[in-house]
Amino acid sequence: SRTRAVSFVASLCKHWGIKYKPQLGSASPSQSGSGKSLLKRFNIRSIMIPALPGFIAMAIATSISDFIAMAIVLALSHIPGLEKLNDIFEILLKGLPVLVAVLAAKQISELDEVSIVAGVVAGVLSVEGGLIGGIIGGVMAGIFVRWLFELCLNWRFPMTTVNIVAGGISGLAAGLIMHYLLSPLALSAGNYIKLAIESTLAFSPILAGLLAGLVIWPAILGGVYHAVILPLVLLEMEKSGVSFLGAVDMVGLVMVAAGINLANVIAPREKSEAAVATPGLLINLGFGTFVESAYPFMFANKIVFGSAIFWAGMGGMMLGFFNVKGVAYVPAFASPFLSNNALQMAIVMIATMAMTCLTTIIANRFKPVVQSESTTTAVN
Repeated sequence: SRTRAVSFVASLCKHWGIKYKPQLGSASPSQSGSGKSLLKRFNIRSIMIPALPGFIAMAIATSISDFIAMAIVLALSHIPGLEKLNDIFEILLKGLPVLVAVLAAKQISELDEVSIVAGVVAGVLSVEGGLIGGIIGGVMAGIFVRWLFELCLNWRFPMTTVNIVAGGISGLAAGLIMHYLLSPLALSAGNYIKLAIESTLAFSPILAGLLAGLVIWPAILGGVYHAVILPLVLLEMEKSGVSFLGAVDMVGLVMVAAGINLANVIAPREKSEAAVATPGLLINLGFGTFVESAYPFMFANKIVFGSAIFWAGMGGMMLGFFNVKGVAYVPAFASPFLSNNALQMAIVMIATMAMTCLTTIIANRFKPVVQSESTTTAVN
């Protein structure tokens, strides 16, 4: 294996007095070690985005539980051995810190199998710290595994021993630190963040929704969405399976982008734009992603750009008014059924998409008129 080859080469170089620094990372040249410092290697976006499928699976399981809870409980609670059916969802919740711990350890160490083992061990012992605990445990495991891997190579340990020490001991050390010292602090930090969000919604849900909707487009355009808003979405989902900011994401980003794309399919400024907007619309509705598809139309027309921010704010305000919480990154047709109120979520989604579409159609019709008037004036 590659790790054994690194061990043999390191031993030979040390024996012959040749300076050798192993290239730790993937065996693929395109995925080799970055050479970046520890702080530069840590990227919350790269941890959260790959972890999304796990959170969505948990949200789907929770929503299914909500829909059929009464029937399941009534039907199965009397069957021996099935009284604790809801424990399944508790297990799913406890698996989320393990997921982010593995991703964090792999990112920090830039190793492959060894870092995954360390991340799993650290994540299992960091479960009590929640999502934040999983990230901290994974980061520590990544630091330890990188340091111990290089240290064991310098001491000429056999490669099997290197993997055991780097993967097992690193994960165990990070996990024990989390379990006995930092997990309560991490859990408290997560609870305070969720409490702050809930307190803001309790103070003025309409104002909170309006502000969240107004800032979500500038946040994603400025590159801070995945570093700030997405972690908050996942922290909310960790507790209840749904998120207010997740609903704002679906309404303020996805449905607004879908409305812009739909308008350019129905009534584009130029026929060629319909071919550009159609794939974006299908992905918006079918997968709940790819809001970037609306960028060309937003940047080409200030009215469309302004209306996107405006209707995102209005959509957020309606979510606050109805006190709707939902899930991001899911198909648009499934989003209402994964929220805490399917009917109201569907109403807000359709209304936001329709108004954005109407405004964009008007903007598309208005701009050619302005251009033709300018041309006529120039000729005269």
